[in-house]
Amino acid sequence: MSQQNKNIRKIQEKIKKIRENKLEFLRYDWDKFYRIGRQETWRKPKGIDNPMRLELKGYQPKVKIGFRSPKDIRGLHPSGLIPFYVSNKKDLEKASQMKEKVIVILSSKLGLKKRLELIEEAKKMGLKLANG
Repeated sequence: MSQQNKNIRKIQEKIKKIRENKLEFLRYDWDKFYRIGRQETWRKPKGIDNPMRLELKGYQPKVKIGFRSPKDIRGLHPSGLIPFYVSNKKDLEKASQMKEKVIVILSSKLGLKKRLELIEEAKKMGLKLANG
């Protein structure tokens, strides 16, 4: 148990370190036009003279393969646990078998009544909830 906690702690530190240094890939000219905005998703620059496409100095970096996060932390919750999506009691029972490795995330499609039932059930089983 303590060995597993040490592993989770190491993973948490690694996740924190990598996410602090993670680049934010912004669309070209996002700051010049309100309609593009900061929340706009990444789009590849395709203009013939686009300095970002040409990767000129002083322009934002382009998305490349090398920026991907390491395999051992890819897809993990910031707590270092594997996210397990639950939409009914059957899913919750499956999650309880892997109690130490997973963190439960309740489906956004659930109504309030069902959500409250599942939260109560998860607390009885001793599961960790991310959004409950």
